[in-house]
Amino acid sequence: MFETSPEVDAYYNQLQEPWRSGFHRLRTAISQNIPTGFVEGLSYGMPAFVVPHHVYPAGYHCKPSEPLPFISIAAQKKFLAIYHMGIYAHPPLMDWFLAEWAKKCAAKKLDKGKSCIRFSKPEEIPFDLIAEMAGKMTMDEWIGIYEETYNGNIRK
Repeated sequence: MFETSPEVDAYYNQLQEPWRSGFHRLRTAISQNIPTGFVEGLSYGMPAFVVPHHVYPAGYHCKPSEPLPFISIAAQKKFLAIYHMGIYAHPPLMDWFLAEWAKKCAAKKLDKGKSCIRFSKPEEIPFDLIAEMAGKMTMDEWIGIYEETYNGNIRK
């Protein structure tokens, strides 16, 4: 069973509807499907699933005191957002996600940035698709892709 973080619990407890229930379902979908090794905590003020410093001591290159982020969830004023560093850094994962979205969510407009997916209606979040995406990349794979990306070896 995935161990939850008290800091993330506190973040969740201050949320209002409609974001509270959507956040809870996203957090559950990710935590039940993310590969072994990632831990939950706050990263840049957002609930996140990260590579802990004891596994990757260098941390995040932008701020080495922060663990290496992988997936974050944030409740913004007008939407819930998932920030998935893997879809940004690994084009095959992005391609898979876009193809699956087209198959499973064709009626819903995708609101996406480089690493974020925004949902303005929590009831329209494809939780099964998010759960599947969370399980697509192991921690070791993410570290390898991150190191390739940081060294400038893949598209930006």
